[in-house]
Amino acid sequence: MKRTIVIAATVLAMISLGACATRTVQRVDETQQVDLSGRWNDTDSRLVADEMISDSLTRVWITDFAEAKGKKPTVIVGLVGNKTHELINTETFTKDLERAFINSGKVKVVQAAGTRDELRGERADQQKYASPETMKNWGREKGADFMLQGTVNSIVDEYKNDKVVYYQVDLELSDLETNEKVWIGDKKIKKLVKN
Repeated sequence: MKRTIVIAATVLAMISLGACATRTVQRVDETQQVDLSGRWNDTDSRLVADEMISDSLTRVWITDFAEAKGKKPTVIVGLVGNKTHELINTETFTKDLERAFINSGKVKVVQAAGTRDELRGERADQQKYASPETMKNWGREKGADFMLQGTVNSIVDEYKNDKVVYYQVDLELSDLETNEKVWIGDKKIKKLVKN
């Protein structure tokens, strides 16, 4: 009985100490660099997006294609593999790149596989349930001229409590008809984490 009372008192003390702990949350500007863990974060994603956008939109692949074909190139985003030691959501920078392509007015972007399936499902539903004048037809999708693919790699060098983390993001744009690589972009990020 005495032991039960001691355990109960200990649990209550731990709960009240936890309740007294304060946590603050503060809104900060989305471009402000905040590094807590030393792992990949929003700043790294933004640095990659900025580099890839400025590099890809100023290279000759766009004008070469437009001059040869008489139209804007159409791009589809394929797999950007994560080969790092941590979880990295590559969509945080590929979506920025897609947005920049579209907003530049120089490049068109088509949906990738997963989203295409959802669109096709909606189109199939329209064949049954939509009025003939609003129903969308099959076989009208735009084919991509180029596919964007890439990898994110990392190297970690540790000694005692300190470490250096090196990230390298490589993106490649390939002509879907010829398999020719028309653009390669890369961004390297190196972090020193001291404990």
